[in-house]
This record gives sequence, structure tokens and C-alpha cells, in this order.
Amino acid sequence: MFFKILKTSRKSGARLGVIQTKHGSIQTPSFVPVATKGTLKAIPPRDIEDIGVQVAFVNTFHLTVHPGVDVVKKLGGIHKYTKLNIPLMSDSAGFQVFSLGEGKKNKGAKIREGEEVPLEKIEEKGVRFRSPRDGKLMIFTPEISIQNQEKIGADIIMAFDECVYHGATHAYTKEATDRTHRWLLRCIEEKFSRRAMQSQYLYGIIQGGVFRDLREESAKFVVQQKVDGIAIGGVSVGETKKEMRDQVRWVAPFLPDDKPIHLLGIGQVDDILDLVSYGIDTFDCVEPTRLARNGIVLICLKRSFKQFERIDLNKSKYLIDKNPIQKTCTCYTCKNFSLSFLHHLFKEKELLGYYLATYHNLFFFKQLFYEIRENIQKGKI
Repeated sequence: MFFKILKTSRKSGARLGVIQTKHGSIQTPSFVPVATKGTLKAIPPRDIEDIGVQVAFVNTFHLTVHPGVDVVKKLGGIHKYTKLNIPLMSDSAGFQVFSLGEGKKNKGAKIREGEEVPLEKIEEKGVRFRSPRDGKLMIFTPEISIQNQEKIGADIIMAFDECVYHGATHAYTKEATDRTHRWLLRCIEEKFSRRAMQSQYLYGIIQGGVFRDLREESAKFVVQQKVDGIAIGGVSVGETKKEMRDQVRWVAPFLPDDKPIHLLGIGQVDDILDLVSYGIDTFDCVEPTRLARNGIVLICLKRSFKQFERIDLNKSKYLIDKNPIQKTCTCYTCKNFSLSFLHHLFKEKELLGYYLATYHNLFFFKQLFYEIRENIQKGKI
């Protein structure tokens, strides 16, 4: 069984579950760090198990640009190629379809790592991009996205969708959402026509922007399709936290009880603690790794993740601080290194600093989700 619910909260929509894949199981709720180009930045694969990362997210668009999905397939698939021996999810390249339509002159699509991808045209057939590497024209269609994700070989794959830009009108959002629904049907057809994809699980993506009627309409459509899981997309793209929470709240009543629910692009602690109560099983975001590379590490206060704080290792006040990031943390970084040394590494731009900070932040998120699962088990969430 791909997904099994172990416990449902009587207090909220939160639930404990397990996702079973060819490359291992995922205890849910769980965080999914982003390994865009096949690597969790600064972390060697051998440390994944020690940190406690259960699953990671790779990006189809970037792996298509380089090294190329045919290379990945020829060299054994994404798990063998990257030595990430855990369950993996792959994005569809839909996030790159950050449509700037409606006469926008600046045709660019922002991506999770903050880069911009030149966007040529969105049409019914698919999307035309320019490669950020060499400017070469690239075409993504629902069929190509599924074919490329087959070659990558991730355990969980996403349907090709259009991630609508914040500020789009109701009319454009409806047009884009309806197109996403038609693309989903093509993804399903392509996936089921390929026998080699039997061990890969397809998620359909709910869109609809900041409009309640479109969100509910999209949720109703997607959950009726032959998909293995549901993802909520088009959130955290510029809207307020209230708007983002509303988008999840609106679709929650329509989410299925027997399929895993993924929330795309959400990774701030307060958002996670609020939204897990709507039955979200997995969350992905670059938040912990991006913060770490900028010298920002996370700690919990009073032994509770509901009270947390960010520490900026770049600040000079840590120069003579002999304490670890957090005394109660048992990660490799905290057991071995002082704030003084970490401050020194970041001031001198030493690469070890990125590793140690990223290690700690990923461990923090592992512990955060362990506490979430414990609290669901105890009926506190």
C-alpha cells in the first residue's frame, strides 16, 4: 500500500501516516528538503541518514538542463546517480511556469533557488523556455514532463501545471487553472501508457490562485482523477500569510482521506505548525538550507518548537561565545562546535560553515516534525 493512515486527530484534521516507496518509507507528517539539482546543498549523501532526512525533492527542469535526463537514466537513475538513497520527489517543471502573462513585458519565471528562467510562451500544448545555461529553446509539455520524470526515476512525481503569478486577475487565474486541469489529464494518460512507471506515484496539483471559487473548483476536479496523491500548488508566491492559509483552508474539506497530501513550497515553522492541522502530510521548501547558507540557524525556545528563534552567525557578538548553537541540540554541529567558531567560518566565507549550519537546520526540521508526530499521537494537535 502506497499510503496508510495510522491515526487521525480528534482535535483537527492532522494525521499520522506512512508513505511506502521502492526506496523506503516516509513517516508523515514529514519535511521534504529541496535538492534542486540532485544535491542537498553543502551536505554529502553519506550524512543524510545521520541527520534523519526521510525524503528530498529534485527539480525536473534543472536536471533536464544539466546533466540531461538521458544521462541520469543511462547512469542508473537519480538515486544511483546522486547516491541519495532515500525516497525522492520530482517537480514537474510546473513551478517554472510562473506565468507573467496579461501583457507583462518582463518574461521571466522565478524558481525555488531564486534564479530566473526566460519564459517564451505558454500555450495549450505546453511551455517554451530558454535554457538559463545557454539560451537554447526548451519545450515542456505534460507528456515531456512525465517522460523526463520517468528518466529521472523519482519515487513520487508531480503533474505538469501552471503556477499562477500573484496578482493575476480572476479571469486569467481561471484560464490557467483550467489549463492545468487539462494538462493533468494528459499527464495521467502519459503515465499510464508507460509500463516502466508502475513504481512511480503521480500527484495531481490543485491551483486556483487567491480565489476561493477557483480553489474549490480545482480541488474538486483534481481529487476525482486517477492520481496517487494530491499537491496544493501556487501558494507562497507573493501573497500574504493570511491569503496563503486561506488557500489551504478552502481546499481542506475536499481533500481525500486515503491519499497523501503535499503542500508545495511551504517551510516556515509557524506555517507548518498551523497548516499541519488541515491534514497536510508533507511540506517542501528551501527555507532551512537557504537560511543556513546565509549564516542563519534555527533554535527552539523553552523546549518547544512553537517558540523558535533565528540566530545570525554573522553578528560580531558571537566572536567570543563558547556555547553551541543550542545546548540541548544533539546534532553533529552543536555537539562539536562553538558559536565563535561558526561566526569565524562565515566571516571568512569558509565552506565548512555552510556545511555545519545546513546540518543543524536540517536536524532542527527533523526534530520539529518528530515533535509534530508525537503531538498528533498524544492528541495535542
